[in-house]
Amino acid sequence: MTPEQSLIIVEDDSGFARTLKRSFERRGYSVVVAASIEEVRKELEDKSFGRAVVDLKLGGASGLACVELLHSHDPDMLIVVLTGFASIATAVEAIKLGACHYLAKPSNTDDIEAAFQRAEGNADVALDARPTSIKTLEWERIHQTLIETDFNISEAARRLGMHRRTLARKLEKRPVK
Repeated sequence: MTPEQSLIIVEDDSGFARTLKRSFERRGYSVVVAASIEEVRKELEDKSFGRAVVDLKLGGASGLACVELLHSHDPDMLIVVLTGFASIATAVEAIKLGACHYLAKPSNTDDIEAAFQRAEGNADVALDARPTSIKTLEWERIHQTLIETDFNISEAARRLGMHRRTLARKLEKRPVK
């Protein structure tokens, strides 16, 4: 098995991980699934992988730490980060830590394989003339503040200059997992 065909999927949603695993195995990959950074460490003790798919939120932990671990173990590994809560801040950090691509969920096997193929980047990519919406900017700011305050809603609301109940209502509409 070539390194390009060996893959570790780091995902705490067992159903999604199982679906991805089966799909990649049908494409000829040798796949291992890990649900936490501790499981990744154990897998890296006796195996090496050419590619990795990492969920940004692993239970209470950050997938960014997993990206850092995988990249430090093998700087040539192609790592794609998947997230249901995409933000510019986490995308930048994921790339800085060694990911080759960052995809928002829902993404499928085709999307992930295409991301592995585009690891080098493309200077000719079309620039999107459509600006980011106010709602998206607001959500990214709220999400970043929540991370900075260790998900303390009262402190996040104070830093954002809004009432705690207002922030709580906004989070009910678009919960952070």
